[in-house]
Amino acid sequence: MVIIISAKPLIVVALGGNAILRRGERGDVDEQWRNVRRAAESIVNIFERGFRIVVTHGNGPQIGALMEMIELAREKIPPLTMDIASAMTQAWIGYMLQLEIGNVLEERGFERRVATIINTVSVDPLDEAFKEPTKFIGPFYSFEEARKLSIEKKWVFKEDPRGGWRRVVPSPKPIMNNEIEAIKTLLEKDFIVIASGGGGVPVARSGSRLISVEAVIDKDLASALLAIRLGADRFIILTDVDGAYLNYGKPNATLLRRISVYEAKKLIQEGVFGEGSMKPKIEAAIMFTEATGRISIIGNLDKALEVIDGEGTVVYI
Repeated sequence: MVIIISAKPLIVVALGGNAILRRGERGDVDEQWRNVRRAAESIVNIFERGFRIVVTHGNGPQIGALMEMIELAREKIPPLTMDIASAMTQAWIGYMLQLEIGNVLEERGFERRVATIINTVSVDPLDEAFKEPTKFIGPFYSFEEARKLSIEKKWVFKEDPRGGWRRVVPSPKPIMNNEIEAIKTLLEKDFIVIASGGGGVPVARSGSRLISVEAVIDKDLASALLAIRLGADRFIILTDVDGAYLNYGKPNATLLRRISVYEAKKLIQEGVFGEGSMKPKIEAAIMFTEATGRISIIGNLDKALEVIDGEGTVVYI
C-alpha cells in the first residue's frame, strides 16, 4: 500500500453521474458546464476545509454517446475501440472538471493547482466476469443488426429491458491503478487530482506488457481501490440522493444514516439495493472501510460539506 505522509488529511471523492448530467436533462454542452460548475464549487468547499483531494468520476452517459457516434460513422470513419473511447471520455470530463475547479480556486484566492490523470487500471484476465459479459454499452440495435455485428465483430449482445438489443461487455474487478505514483507526486505538490475516470481504462498483463481489454470497470470499486492504495483518511461518494435507503422510492423509504460493514453486507444479500445504482456504491464503501478501518460516506453532491461532517449514509467497521 502506498501511504502519503502529510499534515493535511486526504479524501477520495467519487462523483456520481449527476456531476455532469442530471435527471431529465438531454446532456447538451451548456447543461454539462452548469453541472460541472456546481461540482467544482463542492470540491473547492471541501478543499477550503483543509483536505487534500483526489476526485474520481463516472463516464457512463458520455462513453455511451461516444460509442454511438462511432457506430453511426463507421461506414465513413474507421471505428475506434472501446479502450480509446474510455480514454477520450476521461479527458473530456477531466478537462471540464479541471477547468472549473481551477476557476473556482482562483476566484477564492488559491493557486490554480488541479490536474487530470488519464488512468489505466489493471484487471485479472482470468476474472470470472469475462465468461459472462453483463455491462450494457453503446446504442440500441434491432435483432438483425445485432446478429450481423456479432458475426462481424465477435461482439456479445443481450436484450435490454428497455427494448432493443445492446452490446454487453465484462465488468471485471480492479486490482491496481497503474498511475498511482503520478497521483502521489501531484498530491505532494498540493494539487487537486482528477483520476480514475469511469473506473479507468481496463488493461491486463500479457508477458512484459500491459494490453487493453474490452471491458468496463465499475467506477465506485475503482475509486475505493484508489482510496485504499493512497491510504485515504476518508472515502466519499457524492451522488444525487441523500444516501442509501431502505424501501427506496416508496412512501416508507428510510435513510440509512449509519450502518456497519456487517449490516451492509447483510442488506446486499437481501437484495435491498439497486443493482445499477446504490449496490455498487455500498460495495465500494464496504471495500474501503473493511480494508482500512476508516469510514466511508455516501451523500448528496449539493451537500458536500455536510457529507464530510457525516450527513448521509456512514459505513463503519
